Amino acid sequence: MVVIQWFPGHMSKARRQVQENLKHVDLVMELVDARLPLSSRNPMLDKIIGTKPRLVIINKKDLGDDLEIQKWVHYFEAQGILAVKINAKEQQTVKKLTKAAREVLADKLKRASERGIQNKAIRTMIIGIPNVGKSTLMNRLAGKKIAITGNKPGVTKGQQWLKTNEELEILDTPGILWPKFEDQTVGLKLALTGAIKDDLIPKDEITIFGLDFFKSNYPTELQNRFKLTDEQMNLSAVDLIVLLTQKYGFRDDYDRFYDMFIKDVRDSKLGTYTLDRVSDLNKEDAQDDND
Repeated sequence: MVVIQWFPGHMSKARRQVQENLKHVDLVMELVDARLPLSSRNPMLDKIIGTKPRLVIINKKDLGDDLEIQKWVHYFEAQGILAVKINAKEQQTVKKLTKAAREVLADKLKRASERGIQNKAIRTMIIGIPNVGKSTLMNRLAGKKIAITGNKPGVTKGQQWLKTNEELEILDTPGILWPKFEDQTVGLKLALTGAIKDDLIPKDEITIFGLDFFKSNYPTELQNRFKLTDEQMNLSAVDLIVLLTQKYGFRDDYDRFYDMFIKDVRDSKLGTYTLDRVSDLNKEDAQDDND
């Protein structure tokens, strides 16, 4: 498999932007993909934001497996991080995130109230890797009543404070954190959902990974989508590729099947799914304990 190296310039610029603006916000909203609640996180983020209060927003809940998403909500809460699941396209998103932000900052807001500071807007920044839905969320939060407030710290070239309602202000734009990974499986997951460019990882590897994953985790959906017999479901991913390429009349043009399969997965033709599993983390922890 190709080892993917991200341009360090992108990373360092985004990191610098985030660190420079941390002092202007009350909390950081970290946006992740419901299909990749762990793989769509930037592993450097803990170091970058330090002790700044954080809210994890699991976006695209309509595309993810609700049972698995809920396990990730519990996982983050076990780490001391509040997590909420949303679909950024929904109307109630603003209200939901405002409530969650107030919950994260409850102690700070209480202390402010005791000092006589009432109804102070919460300032936040939203960060996440590409393709987690940041633009959609920003548009939803800004809405039609977008108001730009000037003469405030952090309003520099290319940056604005977006007022979503009386309780929430968002600093736009702190920069995008690019995914960084050494684990090849993380790369395959990002590629299958379209989070990274299609030409970074060979499509045959993405397809083999996807077929194996759906065979193990969503066999009924895979079987129904491609009308496979029970016997065919026992075939290896490679043999399935050969079978289905011929079945769809693509002759020996396997690339056509790769494109079709990957598009089907991204378009939810095999149903909703979550590639990251909390159970896999538990297995890794158990393995580490045994080593």
